[in-house]
Amino acid sequence: MPTIAVIAPGAMGSAIGARLVGHGARVLTVLEGRGAASRARAAAAGMVDSGLDDLVATDILLSIVPPADAEALARRLAPALAAAPRKPVYVDANAVSPGTIARLAAIVAETGAPFLDGAILGLPPKPGSKGPRVYVSGDDTAPVMVLRDLGLDLRVCPGGVGAASSLKMSYAGLNKGLTALAAIMILAAEHAGAGAALQDELAENEPVLLARLAKALPDMAPKAYRWAPEMGEIADFLGPDAAGRQVFSGYAEHYGRLAAETGEPEIAALIRFAAAAAER
Repeated sequence: MPTIAVIAPGAMGSAIGARLVGHGARVLTVLEGRGAASRARAAAAGMVDSGLDDLVATDILLSIVPPADAEALARRLAPALAAAPRKPVYVDANAVSPGTIARLAAIVAETGAPFLDGAILGLPPKPGSKGPRVYVSGDDTAPVMVLRDLGLDLRVCPGGVGAASSLKMSYAGLNKGLTALAAIMILAAEHAGAGAALQDELAENEPVLLARLAKALPDMAPKAYRWAPEMGEIADFLGPDAAGRQVFSGYAEHYGRLAAETGEPEIAALIRFAAAAAER
């Protein structure tokens, strides 16, 4: 069985690590500088704490970090990758734009390691579930097909480096952008005293949307700090579309505000709205 590095053991990384370990892979990670929660997740997943030299001696290296940390991680690993006599396939599976992916690919290319563009669509894997979908694109995806045998729903996205990240930006823009729009309008209604009326109207005419929001808003609350930079990456992805960039730059600001301490009252209002929606 292959040895795989998963960086880092956050909610997604540790769940993917657990899936790989459960199918017989040896999974390494790095816990230096990580907190108690990360260490506990890694231990529960069966991931092995390792140094950089061990990480770059694996067969596949999966980068699964917050979007804002993707480039810093690649630069941190670059010297060890360059010195490694046997290079892993570096898969960047972060929610970043094709422009960011191009910079990451250039960093990794200088080390001599093969690079693939990756995208994770869906929630962290749970026992008994198939997902999430993990897409890869690039010149040679064959070396990572083994991940299918290790429990991942791995799919090839047609195209070169940038194709998978374009899919991720488009899907996340629709999915998380809709949640941002809903949160903005729900908060506006609540501030104006029309929150209950809005919920009644949604229940009568948009029941599917209301049911979605009952789940999506609580799911968003602890992730807003990660979604903020992701919205910035989507704005970058939109390139010459000035109106689109403005919309997603605004969503980035919105999620950043919700993630801050000053956003706690707004998060509480959204959670109350979602709880009431779930009871209907």
